[in-house]
Amino acid sequence: MRIVVQRVKSASVTVNHEKISSIGPGMMALVGLHENDTEENLKDCCRKLLAVKLWENDNGGQWRHGVKQRDLEILCVSQFTLYGTLSKKNQPDYKLAMKSIPAKEMYERFLSMLKENYKPEKVLDGQFGAMMDVELINDGPVTIVIESDPLGSVGGSSSSFTNHHDNGDTS
Repeated sequence: MRIVVQRVKSASVTVNHEKISSIGPGMMALVGLHENDTEENLKDCCRKLLAVKLWENDNGGQWRHGVKQRDLEILCVSQFTLYGTLSKKNQPDYKLAMKSIPAKEMYERFLSMLKENYKPEKVLDGQFGAMMDVELINDGPVTIVIESDPLGSVGGSSSSFTNHHDNGDTS
């Protein structure tokens, strides 16, 4: 499982010219499912997403508060293209992504886990399988990638962190 998380000031999803979800401050989570993902991957990534500390605390300490501590919102968007690779002819190939029917079930289970472990009204999503217009205003920007080993081995999970704007340094 792979989740690209962005700290946002606001974000929204529009389908067929109709805005279906929008949030204020919080995080946008692009969620990709690998063909071999399991329930353990969902649990691991749910725990990490709800625990990741992307905000400062009340004393100004960087990277001290998570979405739950700040009572912020999460907008999840299913995105099978996160498991895309390029062929020798530079054409996208999505064979590593979970197929649509099982992916929809797993994605819905992931959303349920988030809602069970946080406040259901704070967890929103796009429309699975739809062509979506996704808008967001980055806060920072701060981007982090959360991954879990697709074979279900929670011990093999990882995350990487990119901060493009920390304490005024834009280098």
